[in-house]
Amino acid sequence: MTSATPTADASRTDPAAQPSEPSAFAEISQETLALTRRLFVQLQRRPSTLVAGVLQPLIWLVLFGALFANAPAGLLPGGISYGRFLGAGVIVFTAFSAALNAGLPVMFDREFGFLNRLLVAPLRSRSSIVLASVLYITSLSLVQSLAIMATAVLLGYGWPGGAGLLLVLLTLLLLVFAVTGLSLGLAFALPGHIELIAVIFVANLPLLFASTALAPLTFMPAWLGWLAAVNPLTFAIEPIRAAYAGPFSLTSVVLEAPYGQLNIATCLAVLAALAAGLFLAIRPLLDRKLS
Repeated sequence: MTSATPTADASRTDPAAQPSEPSAFAEISQETLALTRRLFVQLQRRPSTLVAGVLQPLIWLVLFGALFANAPAGLLPGGISYGRFLGAGVIVFTAFSAALNAGLPVMFDREFGFLNRLLVAPLRSRSSIVLASVLYITSLSLVQSLAIMATAVLLGYGWPGGAGLLLVLLTLLLLVFAVTGLSLGLAFALPGHIELIAVIFVANLPLLFASTALAPLTFMPAWLGWLAAVNPLTFAIEPIRAAYAGPFSLTSVVLEAPYGQLNIATCLAVLAALAAGLFLAIRPLLDRKLS
């Protein structure tokens, strides 16, 4: 009689017969997607965040575009209409505002105790908590920005071509990564959501007005021109404005700053450096709070 023992023993020792364990990358990806899905479920239950995030910049685009519709020809650089000039600023402001609010869900999780539950859960990496917030805010910002771009088309302000659309998306991604890193750092550094909301309100409009979103540098006094020339929003607005203007190259000059000329490649490099710098700056804080 043949014994089945050798076959059973072989199945225990043969690596091919053993069920393979998921890799660390697969587990972290699964955790990140699950936490991201949770944030979208919250958005589905309370869609007012998405509606308000689209409605406010739409009002800006429609009202400001109408307000300056009869501006003299040639008033703005390149002779473009004010609506098209404003469009790039509103697109960037929409993405910036959404990213600046990235820390609020994390802050509410802190206050309601859900973050503590996540910290004691058997997560492969607690970095998935941060990655989920980044994915959620990035997706939300792009949806809102695309809605603004579609409205701009309906208002006759144009649409960037294929290469222009890629430039717009790349610029927005870099800006969103940078501001999301800042907002997440504030969410772990500040004591509560009241303080975080106060910072958001204080930072929002001053950064908008101290940029080239609403007016070119030539319209500004010297001190405000310097502020606008170093404002991160300006480094995002001008490449997008160039994408709407027509054919461009990475070496195209998009801003005559007080300290020199800026081209598209320089603006993108500044945004990339800012995003990397902010995430590196908040890394010790995240490690301490999530440990």
